[in-house]
Amino acid sequence: MNKTLSNFILIVFISALFINCANRGNPEGGPKDLDPPKIIKTEPENYSIHFNGKEIKIYFDEYIKIKDIQKQLIISPPMNTQPEIIPLGNASKYISIKIYDTLPPNTTYAFNFGNSITDNNEGNPYPYYKYVFSTGDYIDSLSVKGNILDAEKLAPDTFVSVMLYEVDSTYTDSVIYKNPPKYITNTLDSVTTFSIDNVKAGKYMLVALKDANNDNKFQQKTDKIAFHKSFIDVPTDSLYTLKLFKEATNFNAVRPQLISGGKIAFGYEGDYKDMQITLKSDVPEGFLSRTTKDVETDTLYYWYQPKLELDSLVFNVSKDDFKQDFVIRLKDNKRDTLVINTNTSGSIGYDQDFKIFGTTPFKSFDTTKIAIIDKDSTEVTFSSAFDTISNTLALNFIKTEDNSYNISVLPETFTDIFGDTNDSLNYKLATPKKSNFGSWRLQVINATYPIIVQLITENGDIRYEKYSTKQEDLDFLNLTPSKYQVRVINDVNGNRKYDTGNYLKKIQPENSSYFEINDPVRADWEQIHPLELLKQ
Repeated sequence: MNKTLSNFILIVFISALFINCANRGNPEGGPKDLDPPKIIKTEPENYSIHFNGKEIKIYFDEYIKIKDIQKQLIISPPMNTQPEIIPLGNASKYISIKIYDTLPPNTTYAFNFGNSITDNNEGNPYPYYKYVFSTGDYIDSLSVKGNILDAEKLAPDTFVSVMLYEVDSTYTDSVIYKNPPKYITNTLDSVTTFSIDNVKAGKYMLVALKDANNDNKFQQKTDKIAFHKSFIDVPTDSLYTLKLFKEATNFNAVRPQLISGGKIAFGYEGDYKDMQITLKSDVPEGFLSRTTKDVETDTLYYWYQPKLELDSLVFNVSKDDFKQDFVIRLKDNKRDTLVINTNTSGSIGYDQDFKIFGTTPFKSFDTTKIAIIDKDSTEVTFSSAFDTISNTLALNFIKTEDNSYNISVLPETFTDIFGDTNDSLNYKLATPKKSNFGSWRLQVINATYPIIVQLITENGDIRYEKYSTKQEDLDFLNLTPSKYQVRVINDVNGNRKYDTGNYLKKIQPENSSYFEINDPVRADWEQIHPLELLKQ
C-alpha cells in the first residue's frame, strides 16, 4: 500500500470517528418536566400558632413564578391592608409575604394560592397551596361546604367568592355593602363547589358574590349575589347550595337633557314601569306631549309641541319612593323628522307580526289606508294593535306556506306629533316552506304550575317561549333548525315572567331548571323530549 493511499484511509477513519462523536454528543432531549415545584421549608412553619411576625417566607427547590395573583390568591379572613407579595413578574426560589395589617388575637388566617404558583421553566403549577397560621393558641379547623348554581344560566360563573359574615351584636344585613367578610373562599376557574376552611365555631350569614370589582363588597349594579335563607351554625355537616342571581337595579333617574326640538331624554336606572314624568311649568292651551322608549338604551323620550317661548321647563320624576324635580334649559334646536321603519323585510315568520314604527311619535293613523295582498291578488284581512311606548303599529294576519304578500301604505296614513305625514310605502314579504322548519313536543314531568318554558340558543338568547298552567304537552312548531337548551321556570306569582331575587327583602329567585338537548332541531323533523324536573 503506497503512502498516499494510507494517508487517505487514515483521513476517512478520523473523519468518521469525529462524525460519530458529534452525533453522540448532540442531545435529543429528555422527557418533559411535569413535576410541580416542591416546598423545602417555610418561615415560620405552616400551621404555626402564636404568630406575631411581619414576614412569611416559603422556599422552593427550583425557581418559581406567581401568576394571576389578583384572582387566584384568597386571604381568609381578608386583611384591611393588603400584604406585599413577591415575586411579581420575576422568578425566585422563595415567596415573601410582608404583613402590614394589625392582626387581631385568637384568629386563624389562611393564604390560599390557588394555581398561581408555577415553576419557572415549564409552568407546572403547585396546585392549591395553602399557608395557615393562628395568632392564638390553636388553629381553627371547622369548615362550611357546598356548591354554586346560577338562577338564569346552565353553568355558573367562574371565580365566585363565597363568604361568611359573623352574626354578633353588631351584625346588620347591610354589612355586605360596607365591610369585608369574616371568612372567604373562591371557586376559582374550574369548580362550582366551595369549602370555607379554618372557621371558628359560631353563627354566620352565608353569601356568595360574583364580585366584579374584587372588593369583597356587594354592589347591586355590577355583582351577582346568592345567600342562604337563614343563618347557619358552625360546626355543621350540611352541604349548602347557593343560587347566584342578578338583582333588579333600584330605580334612579338620570338628569334629563334636551336633545332636539321638542324632545327631552330622561335616562333612568332599573325598571321604568310606573315611572311618572310630570311637567310642572305652565304651558299654553293646546299643548301636546307623548312619551316613548328608546329601543336600545334605558331612556324615555318626552316629546312636546308646540315650540315654547320659555327659558326652561321644570319636571318631576317619580316612581315608588323616588321623587325629584329637574330643570331643563330650552334651546332653539332643530326637531326630528318623521321616518317610517319596519321590523322585518324580505321574509316573515308564520307567527310574526308585521310592525311599523316611526322615529317621531304617531299622533294618529288610519288603518283603512293599509292593504295586504297575497300572490293570488287576494286581499288579506288583518287586525292591528298600537303600542304607545314603542310607537309601534303591529299588523297581525294569517300567513300560509310559501306565499308572498305586498303591504301598501297610502300617503298620510300616519301623522306625527309635529304634523308630519308619510309618503306612499310598499313592502314585499314572503313566507318560507314549512319543510324548512322542525318541531319539538316537550313533556314536562313533576312541574309545579304555572310554568314558563323557553328555548334558548347557545349564545343565551331566548328564541321561543310558552306559558302553561296545567299538565300538558307543549308543542313548539316552525322552529328554526339549531341547537337549543330548554329552561323551565316555576312562575310562583303567576305574572308570566321570570322574577329575580332580592337580598334585603330575603327573596330568592324563582326556580329554574335547565335541560341540555343533545339533538338539535332538524328541518322537516318532529321530535318528542320528556323533561323530568327534580321534585322541590
